[in-house]
Amino acid sequence: MNAAQIIVNILLILSSIVMIVTVMLQSSDSDGMAGLTGGNSETFFGKNKNSTFEGKMAMGTKVSAAVFVVLALVMLFIS
Repeated sequence: MNAAQIIVNILLILSSIVMIVTVMLQSSDSDGMAGLTGGNSETFFGKNKNSTFEGKMAMGTKVSAAVFVVLALVMLFIS
């Protein structure tokens, strides 16, 4: 195992921990199918969702998931 593999493995572990924490901190949505289509986008909180805590956690989850996938692909090509 060379240095690049060790670094990518450490980053994979860190990104997975961040993803787990951000998912666990999110509140559950009970909107059902309306949540998929953006059902309540007419309210104030629907329009400014990214500035709320839930919006930031959702963005953190998306970013950490993307980083995890990219690092997993890098690890595949390194080894």
